[in-house]
Amino acid sequence: MPTDTSYHGDLGDFFAGTGQQHPTNAYIDRPAMLELIGDVAGRDVLDAGCGPGFYAAAMADRGARVTAIDGSAEMVRIAARAAGERGTFARHDLELPLPFADASFDLAVMALVYHHLYARGQVLAELRRVVRPGGRLLVSTTHPMSEQRWLGGSYYQGGRVDAPIGGPGSGYTISFERMTVETFVNEMLDGGFVLERLVEPRPSVALRDVDPEKFAQLDVKPTVLAVALRRPA
Repeated sequence: MPTDTSYHGDLGDFFAGTGQQHPTNAYIDRPAMLELIGDVAGRDVLDAGCGPGFYAAAMADRGARVTAIDGSAEMVRIAARAAGERGTFARHDLELPLPFADASFDLAVMALVYHHLYARGQVLAELRRVVRPGGRLLVSTTHPMSEQRWLGGSYYQGGRVDAPIGGPGSGYTISFERMTVETFVNEMLDGGFVLERLVEPRPSVALRDVDPEKFAQLDVKPTVLAVALRRPA
């Protein structure tokens, strides 16, 4: 079994705390993904790798029937609390087959999770299985140009890395796969999905009021890559 890349224990608590207002999460990924999610009232939705429940709570607010899973017990607990228990929350390792019947969901969302996974082909096959024909899959990942600025090396280098987060002395590291845009998109297509939209979101203007310097820095550098896909009918 590959190394578990879920955010357990102190790392889970750290991410839940920082992710609430971190510029990448709060002002880039979240606004972009919520725009792609759109109207989900009355829909069956899966939040795959739900983390602290930012998207599960938002989709519940929009009237969706939410199912949220994560490999971390801490994340599941925090997500259920964030959503006010409006939905089904369960611990499940995404490296394993999904515990749902075929064609269970109208929409699956995987926000800033995909690049952490090892068995990505299997994950996509499982998501295609549980999403209804004509249903959608939304995936966001760290933009490879952002990773190159952070970690150096060639844009085309690829490969698995363990990178520190949280600043000097935090002791936290995360593991993920570096991928070019070409690799990322082609993995989605090879998984049997049709690409409908690709987004390289700029930071929300709300960040300018909170931190003008950070807004100016991020407004010229891609940080997140997101795609909207559809399972063919």
